[in-house]
Amino acid sequence: MKFDWNRARAFLVTAEEGSLSAAARALGMAQPTLGRQVDALEEELGVILFERVGRGFALTPSGLDLLDHVRAMGVAASQVSLVAAGHSQSIEGTICIAASETHAAMLLPPVIAKLRTMHPGIHIEIVASSSASNLRRREADIALRNFAPTEPDLIARKIRDVPARLYATPAYLESIGNPKLPYDLRHADFISIDGTGMFLKGLNAMGLGLTERNFPILTENYLVMWEYVKRGIAIGIQDGNIGDAEPLVRRVLPDLEPLLFPIWLVSHRELNTSRRVRLVFDLLAKELAS
Repeated sequence: MKFDWNRARAFLVTAEEGSLSAAARALGMAQPTLGRQVDALEEELGVILFERVGRGFALTPSGLDLLDHVRAMGVAASQVSLVAAGHSQSIEGTICIAASETHAAMLLPPVIAKLRTMHPGIHIEIVASSSASNLRRREADIALRNFAPTEPDLIARKIRDVPARLYATPAYLESIGNPKLPYDLRHADFISIDGTGMFLKGLNAMGLGLTERNFPILTENYLVMWEYVKRGIAIGIQDGNIGDAEPLVRRVLPDLEPLLFPIWLVSHRELNTSRRVRLVFDLLAKELAS
């Protein structure tokens, strides 16, 4: 079967971006032109690839069947272009790293400083957000996450488990009677970092006996939570390595077993062919494991 690769590429990017407008921006072409290429591919193949869902597009079963094959063609085409240009082994260029606010601000700086010293030709973009970046849509090249990916086309490496502990200022702990036992915290204020109730359940599994009334403040921004803790407003949770290094706070119930959160490095499997991404991925894994 003969068909135009440019039309197949238009289909691939539209599928990955989720809309014609986003795909047109990614490819640097006019939206009507992109739409005509997708329509022409459907006519060439004799199948319907997309159906409209609101303002975006959803793949039809036929589109889903073809997507992995066209994606493999895209990888091969990219490699041909790179080899032809002599850049397949180049490490110069941009790397986008996604991480939570706390990790971006407190764990990554020494690693990024080392990376800049070792490889000044690599330009770095940091996406700091509590929301997970969509690696399949190339919102980042590498992501630092607290959960393992489930998508089959992502690769991941578990770095280590982080001991998360409760922290507060000495003044705040004194104001609630310097608690010695988990039950002593039943009247304390905490800062919630999720609206699902999982944080509350996790603390109660440790014997704290809390209710929703113990969480008068909610923020999903970890840096905001940490600043509130340092100002003596309430109790918060933090990576034990970060919390123990902060002179303004101290552990709440020092002997309490920590909650364990894994750190995963995640990337798209297609990026295994990039020496630059592999270099940064391996450096992050090495430095964050210590």
